[in-house]
Formats: sequence, C-alpha cells, structure tokens
Amino acid sequence: MTKTLTRHGNSYALVIDRPILDLLRATPETPFDIVTDGNSLVLTPVRDQEEERRFQDALQMVHTRFGRAMKK
Repeated sequence: MTKTLTRHGNSYALVIDRPILDLLRATPETPFDIVTDGNSLVLTPVRDQEEERRFQDALQMVHTRFGRAMKK
C-alpha cells in the first residue's frame, strides 16, 4: 500500500485506513511509538497492559472453547 502525506495545518499527516486500525486494534486515542532508521518509519501501538491481558485471556478462552471448530 502506498500513501501520501496530507497537509494538516502547519504539519503533515498520514491517514491510516480503518481496516489497518482494526488489524492493529487501534483507535484514534491509541498512542503510538514512532521509530525511524533514516529510511523507514515504524509505528507501533502502545498497549495498556491491563487491556492487553484481558484481550489475551479472552483470546485463550475462545481458542479453548471453539478451537476445534475454527480448525475446520
């Protein structure tokens, strides 16, 4: 996917499409760590530890209850 920067006041913004945000489990309020090596830009959502634990617990419960059905 190729994106271009959009003017936003005196700055520029990169618009992230909803399907990408959904894959990242990110909302407009989600903070991101931004890292660059001079050539690339990497955005990583910062997870709330409690929220992440609840998500992993729910994922494990679904896998335990419906794992066999999901493999089909």
